[in-house]
Amino acid sequence: MKNLIIVESPAKARTIGNFLGKEYKVVASKGHIRDLPKSSFGITVEDGIFKPKYTIPREANPTVKELKKLAKEAETVYIATDEDREGEAIGYHIAKAIGKDPETLPRIVFHEITKNAIRHALENPRKIDMQSVDAQQTRRLLDRIVGYKLSPLLANKIQKGLSAGRVQSAALKIVVDREREIKAFKPEEYWSIEALFNTSVESEIYSFEGQKIEKMTLKNEAMASRIKESALTESFVVDRIEKSRRKSKTPPPFMTSTLQQTASTQLGFSPKKTMMIAQKLYEGVNTDLGVSGVITYMRTDSLNLAKEAVEEARAFILSNIGEEYLPSSAKRYSSKAKGAQEAHEAIRPTRVDFTPEKARAYLGADELKLYRLIYRRFLASQMKDAEFETQSILFKGEKSVFKASGRRLVFDGYYKVLGYNEKDRLLPVMKEGEEASLDKIEMKQHFTEPPARYTEASLIKRLESLGIGRPSTYAPTISILQNRKYIEIEKKKIHPTEIAFTVIEMLEEHFPEIVDSNFTSRMEETLDAIAEGKEEWQKVLARFYEPFMQKIEKGKKSIKSLKVSKPTGEKCPECGAELLIRKGRYGEFIACSNFPKCKYSKNIDGSEKEKPEESNEVCEKCGSAMVVKNSRRGKFLACSAYPKCKNAKPLKPPRELDVPCPECGGKLLEREGRRGSFFGCSNYPKCKFIANFEPVDKKCPECGYMMGRKLFRKKDIYECFKCKHRMAVDENTQESPER
Repeated sequence: MKNLIIVESPAKARTIGNFLGKEYKVVASKGHIRDLPKSSFGITVEDGIFKPKYTIPREANPTVKELKKLAKEAETVYIATDEDREGEAIGYHIAKAIGKDPETLPRIVFHEITKNAIRHALENPRKIDMQSVDAQQTRRLLDRIVGYKLSPLLANKIQKGLSAGRVQSAALKIVVDREREIKAFKPEEYWSIEALFNTSVESEIYSFEGQKIEKMTLKNEAMASRIKESALTESFVVDRIEKSRRKSKTPPPFMTSTLQQTASTQLGFSPKKTMMIAQKLYEGVNTDLGVSGVITYMRTDSLNLAKEAVEEARAFILSNIGEEYLPSSAKRYSSKAKGAQEAHEAIRPTRVDFTPEKARAYLGADELKLYRLIYRRFLASQMKDAEFETQSILFKGEKSVFKASGRRLVFDGYYKVLGYNEKDRLLPVMKEGEEASLDKIEMKQHFTEPPARYTEASLIKRLESLGIGRPSTYAPTISILQNRKYIEIEKKKIHPTEIAFTVIEMLEEHFPEIVDSNFTSRMEETLDAIAEGKEEWQKVLARFYEPFMQKIEKGKKSIKSLKVSKPTGEKCPECGAELLIRKGRYGEFIACSNFPKCKYSKNIDGSEKEKPEESNEVCEKCGSAMVVKNSRRGKFLACSAYPKCKNAKPLKPPRELDVPCPECGGKLLEREGRRGSFFGCSNYPKCKFIANFEPVDKKCPECGYMMGRKLFRKKDIYECFKCKHRMAVDENTQESPER
């Protein structure tokens, strides 16, 4: 063996290995093989100098042993980890683990895993970027300091099992602050006035007695009634007709945050799922040319595109879509994200000729959905803007002026690829000065609504706008908040739990910088400065460490206990153990400290809690009686032996559909889940067919798979579960899907 190439993942190793001859051996480190110890702090601080103690985890020992052996036999060892800072740090630790000098090993990087990209990288190796390694090491040590020193304090003062983190705590405060806004919100009344002219022209009040009326300015019924009564006595003419052209700008290609947001809103994918699928598409899948990566690197905050990729896209647009859709020059985009790595690339397909139609034969259903999203967005980014003609007509009376608005698509531009489903709203041909008849006028009462809770997509957008975290941290941050029970996600909305408020309140009072988005954003900028050689990493750690540790030591003595469980001084009437005040999702209650052995509990006012209703059902798992319990989604049956037996099921049996499962022919059932009802196969987990809208006995004219019925933009349509082809229900016409 002449050459050894070390990557992180086995899938990546297999793909690269397929491109190279026998003179190369490609192996995987299987992720991190050196890290701070799990069981101790792992950092010594002497005279302001930070010395991390890295160890090789037990599970990584066989991998390290094999890498050492192969490295001794190789003429040249190449480090080929991912191109971001974490990949740079992993490469550094691989070199250290196998006994090589990190600053002498050749380092190869590539934005895509294709044969040409790998060959080009081997012809142009560089050295490991030690400044990027220092930046990543600083991030790791900062997170260890915060997590290892602050988390025990939370556990001691509030509740066991809690954790704090530099990014996660700032993100949690954003969620908690939104919930505070919602709780403090007081709705305000306002009215709207709509009128119908010449039997068909819908309009809204525009001005009254010379004063322009903006939305939500009509604060009460009396004011609205005055305008309505006046309008009914007035004569109207067409006062002004306006037409103008407006362009809808071409969207840029995806970067990590926008891919996660769009996949969430259009495909219903969680950020974690999006990144898992994107990783697979990047590392290599079967294609018409063999195993190859079909998208570029998916952890990026850059909107740059390789010149060759842009030229390939422009040639494809010219030959397959039409010359009228091709701009005179290539479109360029730059990221507005703080600290964006502009040397990187946006997320794009590695080959424009590997179309979604061609990919359908090689990719799984979810892989195809995400690939189609990426492919179409990239192609659209190099097409002309769409153009609309906007129309407006002002109907003027003695005191009142009403405005009708319309628009039509005059050039679809990039919508040719992304799809456009809205119908033109055309206004009739009229002449200025002609009379207009007021046929109907209606006033409606409204109330302002509180700000919406964050979804995973909107939270990522917020984190990005504030400069909190980086592309690789968005999905893990949300997962940590869920795993720590700080948030719950119901019907795609993020709800903070009771414990989240307690944690944030304590951090706001005693460690405000940890939850301050500006502090977290500035720290990200400081890490960027380390990577650019403008800051020294030891000094950055020292500036943070000393004042932070002083607050920790002070907090151990001065912070009052906020423990969720507080003793009442009473004894349990059933077992004699101490009664505690506990917090649940519905507020405080009193329960036995001997739970779960003793399940005695009562309301905070001393009244007995309602006991679960008895049922005639018997638990099929343990034989105990089933009881009726309440949850946020309503009543359900649960085993009375809980928590020993955790069996639970719906109070009513699931509805059985008249159509069979398209995968195995089994029964399809309507079930209730965390995000509402869904349809699944009765043979689960052997068959994992699942649908968010009701399957019907109708085959897709495009691919022959089962279709379902749903509402889309207030229209009743059929949609294919596999290829997403859409058709109107009331017409046998096809709908162009927006993806």
